[in-house]
Amino acid sequence: MSENTMKLNNGFLKNKLPEIVKIKTGETPESLEFIGGGSYGKVFRAVIGGVPAALKTYRVKGSQSAEAEQLKILRANTSVPMPEVIFTYEDAEISLLAMSFIGGKNALDPAFLLKSKARKAAFAGQVVDGMSEWHSVTGGKFGALANPVYGGWYEYYTQTMRDPWLKGLTALAEKGKFNKNSLELLLKASDIFDGIYTEPDRAALIHGDLNIMNIMADPKSFELTGFIDPCGACFADREYDLFQLRNMWGDAFGLYETYKSKHTLSENSDFKVAFYAAMNEASMRLKGGLIFPLWEIMDFNRLKLEMERIGK
Repeated sequence: MSENTMKLNNGFLKNKLPEIVKIKTGETPESLEFIGGGSYGKVFRAVIGGVPAALKTYRVKGSQSAEAEQLKILRANTSVPMPEVIFTYEDAEISLLAMSFIGGKNALDPAFLLKSKARKAAFAGQVVDGMSEWHSVTGGKFGALANPVYGGWYEYYTQTMRDPWLKGLTALAEKGKFNKNSLELLLKASDIFDGIYTEPDRAALIHGDLNIMNIMADPKSFELTGFIDPCGACFADREYDLFQLRNMWGDAFGLYETYKSKHTLSENSDFKVAFYAAMNEASMRLKGGLIFPLWEIMDFNRLKLEMERIGK
């Protein structure tokens, strides 16, 4: 285990988490249940002092503090329920964020695919309206929430994300750890991006990871119950927030198309969104998150299609 990688073994966490809760709150959890995980960590549901809470543990040291700050800002700028931070904790083995519990099931649940077309459309409208409240919050500069210092989105995106990712993926490809055809596709798409790019008119507050795993809904009514798990919230081109709407089977609910129906986007937004998605998914190979080959294949196929559509 590297100094930046935390322990995520369920047995260890079930013993460790009650100890931390007792230290931080003075309460011993009445129950503790593992409820799932994603690219960056695991989540447990606990009852603390009679109130449900979510305890999120992370693969990478320091992640809990970053997400806590993002939650506070995002929660203050949307009418959709979001978790309230209870406490953060870190030692040599664990990074933890304790927060209020958001009820419902995430929209990745296949049962939601059986909902009526009208119900899916209503759900998509609720998601987009809540998301749009963030996008109406603007900053003078692009970049991290605490200190946005970049004059343009292109400068911020290419310098802090795209170009370092391409450099890292090139190194992986040279070692046989990343497909060279995939790398060539990303490099070609990057050239296209450079050629068609236009700066957004403003820096918008974004969630950064609003895919269907992070959108909660009532299992019966399919009403939106909350947004969770921001990752990379910042002041950005608002179109950068849209690629996650198409991740997994987000298109089955029409999330991206609903956003497009409510907002005027840039001329080449479909290509940009596909490019952002493919770059982000490939970048997971350079981070502490898990790799989901199926999502990567889907994102690369969509990027190829968009490249064909604009004749590149």
